[in-house]
Amino acid sequence: MPLPALPTSLRLLDPLVAPLRDGMTLLRAGLVRPERPDRLVRAGLAIMSYGVGVGAGIAAGAARFPYEIALVDDAGPLSWQDLETRSNGVAHSLRALGLAPGERAALFARNGRDFVIGAAGIGKTGADTVLLNTALSGEQLSAALAREDVRAIVSDRGLLEIAAALPAPAYAVDDLANGRSDAPMPTGQSGRLVVLTSGTTGTPKGAGRRAVADADAFLALIGGMGLRAHALHVVPAPLFHAWGFAGFGLALAINATLVLHERFDAEGVLADVEQHAAEVLWAVPVMLQRILALPEETIRRYDTSSLRCVAVSGSALPGGLPERWHELFGATLHSVYGSTEVGWATVATPLDLAADPRTAGRPARGVDVRIVDDAGDEVPPGTTGRVFVGSALSFEGYTGGADKQRLAGLVSSGDLGHFDEDGRLTVDGREDDMVITGGENVFPRGIEDVLTRHADVAEAVVVGIPDDELGHRLVAYVAPRDGARLDPDGLREWLRPQVARYELPRAVRVIDALPRNATGKVVVRDLPPAT
Repeated sequence: MPLPALPTSLRLLDPLVAPLRDGMTLLRAGLVRPERPDRLVRAGLAIMSYGVGVGAGIAAGAARFPYEIALVDDAGPLSWQDLETRSNGVAHSLRALGLAPGERAALFARNGRDFVIGAAGIGKTGADTVLLNTALSGEQLSAALAREDVRAIVSDRGLLEIAAALPAPAYAVDDLANGRSDAPMPTGQSGRLVVLTSGTTGTPKGAGRRAVADADAFLALIGGMGLRAHALHVVPAPLFHAWGFAGFGLALAINATLVLHERFDAEGVLADVEQHAAEVLWAVPVMLQRILALPEETIRRYDTSSLRCVAVSGSALPGGLPERWHELFGATLHSVYGSTEVGWATVATPLDLAADPRTAGRPARGVDVRIVDDAGDEVPPGTTGRVFVGSALSFEGYTGGADKQRLAGLVSSGDLGHFDEDGRLTVDGREDDMVITGGENVFPRGIEDVLTRHADVAEAVVVGIPDDELGHRLVAYVAPRDGARLDPDGLREWLRPQVARYELPRAVRVIDALPRNATGKVVVRDLPPAT
């Protein structure tokens, strides 16, 4: 277990205690151990050559542990040295094609070796990396490439036909990797990383940030989640998304072995955990929902006792999920709240989730989280307000020139929430999700949580529809569990005593499945008409 945070009354002692706590975290994680000095020097030189980023991480891993397995994907295992030589080839090839430091290349790849090698190769050129969502339409991808002024697309072989139709020259990773295998001339800088927002309510925007070596952020997750060096991490969360990339980057930093597959398969995740004795699973909530939807006899068939940490983020945890997960897989769930724009903000440990399954947890070390009213003044515990977050992980602004609202150096998350008396954050909903119906403010998430506790409901979303009399009326969209049948009127009557009168949806629509993007967020604009 990590050392506990100091009580507020003793926070002034934190500068004295921090070195001890950090040292203990590094020791427990296995990040401090006897090692050949020449390998440590080469690892340090790699970081100096390429700056903080994927390219430097691969080079440092190859310098320290050249023949250890770094990655296992659909095509088999690769060592750190394999990743190093292949990413060097990509870097040399891109430079020969004219890509210069500060210019931009897009990475268009599913989870697997091509993503890792492509990201490292682009990083070693000093160019910026634009992560393309593989689920976007051709029109959306073309708009993103034009806005970001992308000079080249680095694609996995399976997506090359799509990439070739886009308005930038496209190259397959395995072709680029055939370039020279020696280390490219160092740039001394790390390019920016541009992650596209989910675009659930509009056009995806590019959120840019510099790679940062923030010790507080790094140690907060390492210690808080009990992560260990050289462990095996299963990562079904899409790497092109902020959360998947964060898990990938953190695993890279502690020289963990990654297990990656192009496509998510719920039972396949359990098989991976058993086969590789995986300690860590990085996922988004809908993936855990799919795993829990498997027959219990299927779940029990796999030995998942090696799991120490299941790290989840990307959207709110559905009601009942933490309790059911801990019942089947032990107290392993760690829920991280954050966004593409603010980075990670709070972490809910298994103990936090046991105390309050809806909590987003407490602010991570080095992160300032404030709840403010419309005037920008902080509100007391228990009062809902706007969530602002500040840390070294905050983005620099949207690449198109727009920005999130900022307050005293903090960035708006776009959410509404409140702190409880124990300092735990609860996210009540998105600012633009709050529905005013009949003069009452309604946060749909609470209604959704109740609906998903119904034995026959697999997933639910509640939205506000314009209404001449009420301003908005609530409509619930629900998807049944496999083999179940849902009666809309009966479900509404079941819900009635469990919510406030003004929270009761005027209508319930049963659909096969909620429309979701690649990261599991519900795309409201793709829901069928309410009537």
